[in-house]
Amino acid sequence: MKQTLIISGRLPGLNEYIQANRTNRYAGAKMKRDTQSKIWADIAETALPMKGKVRLNFRWFEPNKKRDLDNCSYAKKFILDTLVDHKIIEADDWRGVEGFTDSFYVDKDEPRIEVDIEEVQR
Repeated sequence: MKQTLIISGRLPGLNEYIQANRTNRYAGAKMKRDTQSKIWADIAETALPMKGKVRLNFRWFEPNKKRDLDNCSYAKKFILDTLVDHKIIEADDWRGVEGFTDSFYVDKDEPRIEVDIEEVQR
């Protein structure tokens, strides 16, 4: 089985997450919680549980080229944690994920993240 999930807008990157953690001891946890809630709100109606290991392909559509690619793709952590928390994938470690790829684009009118999830055939 293969599915594509779409998360609207842009998610916090590593720099924003580090800054939140430096602000006070609760800001980083709140950012993660709020970000995961936003992700789930965007995908809850379309996300279907997957069985076994998966491969993921992330397409990052940023509004411009201001952020470094690795900073954009840090949000993968929030996305994978959300998928595990809601039992869409079984795990986000070696047991549940075979691998992932990232591609980057600019769409100033509709920034978003598209995530293809495919079950690995054994």
